[in-house]
Amino acid sequence: MTDAQDGKHAASRSAEEVHVPVQESAEDRLPPAPPVEVQPAPAAPAKKLRPTRVSGTWVAVIVALLVLIFLLIFILQNLDAASVHFLGMSGSLPLAVAMLFSAIAGALLVALVGGARILQLRKETKKARRAVR
Repeated sequence: MTDAQDGKHAASRSAEEVHVPVQESAEDRLPPAPPVEVQPAPAAPAKKLRPTRVSGTWVAVIVALLVLIFLLIFILQNLDAASVHFLGMSGSLPLAVAMLFSAIAGALLVALVGGARILQLRKETKKARRAVR
């Protein structure tokens, strides 16, 4: 090796080997703190949309159409004739139509009893309000 090369190596070694003592503070001896996750500021709460009467009506219309479609499929698949006897009358009509009429009659009966109960409760409420005054 030449003196120039030896001098370069010596200079690089001396720079690498030079250790400057640093005084440690109390903070340096503590374990590192865990990283803190920065959460973005919460967005303004979205206004909760309440369902309207019109939206409820559309839902009811769609459900009614689906029920109607299934009812028509049921009627078309059950066209076998059935003899029906009711209050001394007799006749023949498709089985599904006879079942449909009986379901309608049952629904009307339930509506009649329910309506009578609603009227009864309204009368009781009206009497109770008059008694409070």
